[in-house]
Amino acid sequence: MSDIKSRLYNFCLDFANERILTASEAIKAARDSSNDDTKSSAGDKYETGRAMMQQDIDRQTLQLGEAQKLKLLLTKIDPEKVTDTVQNGSLVFTNQGIFYIAISAGLIKMDNQNYLIVSAASPIGTQLLTKAKGSKFQFNNRPYEISSVE
Repeated sequence: MSDIKSRLYNFCLDFANERILTASEAIKAARDSSNDDTKSSAGDKYETGRAMMQQDIDRQTLQLGEAQKLKLLLTKIDPEKVTDTVQNGSLVFTNQGIFYIAISAGLIKMDNQNYLIVSAASPIGTQLLTKAKGSKFQFNNRPYEISSVE
């Protein structure tokens, strides 16, 4: 397995874990704040504040669920698997850049090289899926050619 592929996979795991931690901490903070307000407030102002805190908890719970889905998707990727066609976990070299197909984590730089970490469900991810070395396609009016798939 390519060292860079392993490092990109680990970056994705860290990315998902960080999102899970951030959402979990935000939920806990909102619940703690809500409990503190329960002890000291009364009236309409209290009800408005409590409703806003509940909305924050709901929003963070949704983000936590999304982050957990990312991590679940990553557990289904075998970072050591090498295939001839693009699929989840593939490192794809093109004339327009290098893509790692996993989760939507954006552009990162490792060892002075840019890598775009994209989901298979993203627009560029769906274009890359199932393609092989030598495949050509157009995306956003730009020509792409796959030079290698790891």
